[in-house]
Amino acid sequence: MRPTRPLGKPSLDGFLSAGESQDEILRQYPSLEPADIDACLRFAAELMAHRYTLQRVA
Repeated sequence: MRPTRPLGKPSLDGFLSAGESQDEILRQYPSLEPADIDACLRFAAELMAHRYTLQRVA
């Protein structure tokens, strides 16, 4: 997971992997709720539970 998305936009997974606590993220981004972070972590865990194969298309 990357600390930033393309174009330098911060990502929640980047903050968490950088060691930021959930409380610190919520303090920095007051529009987020604890359920938002939980949903992101569930989504990431679900993605990691699958195996993906990338194929060249062009």
